[in-house]
Amino acid sequence: MPGASLQRACRLLVAVCALHLGVTFFYYLAGRDLIRLPQLVGVPTPLQGSANGAAAVEQPSGELRPGGPRLQASVGASSSPDADAGPRPESNLTSVPVPPTRALSLASCPEESPLLVGPMVIEFNMPVDLDLVAATNPAVKTGGRHTPKDCISPHKVAIIIPFRNRQEHLKYWLYYLHPVLQRQQLDYGIYVINQAGETMFNRAKLLNVGFREALKDYDYNCFVFSDVDLIPMDDRNTYRCFSQPRHISVAMDKFGFSLPYVQYFGGVSALSKQQFLKINGFPNNYWGWGGEDDDIFNRFDRIAHTKETMFSDGLNSLTYQVLNIERYPLYTKITVDIGTPS
Repeated sequence: MPGASLQRACRLLVAVCALHLGVTFFYYLAGRDLIRLPQLVGVPTPLQGSANGAAAVEQPSGELRPGGPRLQASVGASSSPDADAGPRPESNLTSVPVPPTRALSLASCPEESPLLVGPMVIEFNMPVDLDLVAATNPAVKTGGRHTPKDCISPHKVAIIIPFRNRQEHLKYWLYYLHPVLQRQQLDYGIYVINQAGETMFNRAKLLNVGFREALKDYDYNCFVFSDVDLIPMDDRNTYRCFSQPRHISVAMDKFGFSLPYVQYFGGVSALSKQQFLKINGFPNNYWGWGGEDDDIFNRFDRIAHTKETMFSDGLNSLTYQVLNIERYPLYTKITVDIGTPS
């Protein structure tokens, strides 16, 4: 009968549908087991994350927090909270320690700092309290060291100040220069080289001592030699080195904002480590004020007489004795015995 045939066809269709659903359900369950397989055997997958399904991200503080942008883990580091729960697989990669406070490397500081303000008002009619100066410059570390926090400065500058009995001048220098040097985004240190005794002052020899002693602290690549009574009137006059030795104090108020003579190289000057070594530093035999700056200028120009003494009087003939090293909040003071005139 037609009705019986239709009934058999419907039953067959229902059976085929049931078989199809059964096969589909079987493969669905099998697929879930395959996804869970790495978890069952203890192998982490990129899809593992926090309880709410977001990927766990390693923060600079070392804590794991859900959400946020995904960061690529450094070699030897893991963003998994239980990464140390068991032995790690062998690898031909060397583990690189990563500081917990820095997840990403800082960029280099720009060639021209965006923090500069230009001309400044310089006054000497107010008292200076060095404790207050230190409090207003919290980024300056013991010994007068400072490193920019937002970028990496290529200028590692040691500022060398020849010194004896000029404490008031030093206070003003520190008061004005620390903010300037920080705005210039320098990686710098301040070294006050104090000549012991009452013999004639030898500025050049103290500068040589400062060069030697500063390099024992840090790998400086630039040296600024500054008198303690000279302060810049514009922070765009940068205390760093260039491809050639740089005379920084080219216009001073006491000289009517001009040079006293063409070859004058005194006041404030900057030389890279390589430049200073190449000329064998400053001459050591200038006792009293004057002369040494002209000699250093002549060393650059290779004037005949200076060229004769250049490699016999300088860093390679320097002798001195360190008597004391004091690291104050704003500067490092090194007291030395440099001998007497021969």
